[in-house]
Amino acid sequence: MTIVASSPHYQKADRALFVTFCKLSLEPFPPPARDLVLRHCVHDHGKRIQLHAAVVMPEHVHLLLTLLRDEQGWPYGLPEILKLIKGTSARSVNKLLGCGPVWQEESFDHVLRSDESLQNKLEYIRQNPVKRGLAQKPEDYPWLWIEPKI
Repeated sequence: MTIVASSPHYQKADRALFVTFCKLSLEPFPPPARDLVLRHCVHDHGKRIQLHAAVVMPEHVHLLLTLLRDEQGWPYGLPEILKLIKGTSARSVNKLLGCGPVWQEESFDHVLRSDESLQNKLEYIRQNPVKRGLAQKPEDYPWLWIEPKI
């Protein structure tokens, strides 16, 4: 297994990661802003990341992803990917709302240890809007994206 240093985190290549990042303010995203954020989260699916699931909640985002490899076989760096997602989504949200800084600087991530853990995190992401009372069932929440099964 390849371990890749990516300050301040260490990445394990070819392992799924569960990532959370939060809004800077407590004011919830309005629906059009959630649309934009979800679009930016899904943008690099199949390019730099394999995105298994994403949910944009009113004040935070959860991603379940695996880093893909570049032309030289190195995994893309998680800090760079998160900087890209957070940066582009912040610009889009600011264009929409004119709200200033959008995201907290820190993101929280951890490597999943098994397929069972992947399924558990996938279900956690699916159920997050339901547990918060934002939808009756996961499929009713418009800001939930699950990787299509091939």
